[in-house]
Amino acid sequence: MENIDETREKLEGILSKREYQVYYEDNRNFLEIGWDKAKNWFMELLSKLFSSYEPSSGMVEIIMIGIIAIVIILVGLGVFLVVRSNRRKRKFRDRLPLTSRNEMSWSCHNHLSAADEQEKQQNYQFATRHMFLALLLYFHEKSWLEARSWKTNWEYYAELKKVNQQSADQFYNLALLFDEVVYGERVMQKGEYIKYREAVMTWLN
Repeated sequence: MENIDETREKLEGILSKREYQVYYEDNRNFLEIGWDKAKNWFMELLSKLFSSYEPSSGMVEIIMIGIIAIVIILVGLGVFLVVRSNRRKRKFRDRLPLTSRNEMSWSCHNHLSAADEQEKQQNYQFATRHMFLALLLYFHEKSWLEARSWKTNWEYYAELKKVNQQSADQFYNLALLFDEVVYGERVMQKGEYIKYREAVMTWLN
């Protein structure tokens, strides 16, 4: 009996040494450990939600990869929209809608007439420009802002905010579309132009 106990102790002593214990150590890196923990947690969650369903390890991995892919796509889309919005704002700050003194000398009604002529010829880019300038000069006539050839749309927006926040917000949206059509690469279609014209005319009427 003593020999058996003595032999057991010797074996335990040998097995407790480093060269034998290394086989039982977890040699995975922190990403692998984290992934396995997340997978086990997700498997438990699915088991609780669907008590009659026993998800396999492979199925859980596919679902998790799908969720991660969707999150990455949504984050990427969010970053894209933020970057695009910032670019639009930078352009908005720099654009000068009134590029000549001649445009300043025109009245609101002169620009409306020019917009009608351009619309008949299906030149919706130029029609959009005249509609926007008509609105700008209308606000000038109402003394809501002071139209000057050196001012940007951003400065007009800031002036309008002091008078009426709602008017300023509507002006901001119309000015952004004006910039995209007149200075950018956006092609204004007939239906879109009609909506733009109606939005401007709600003020002018």
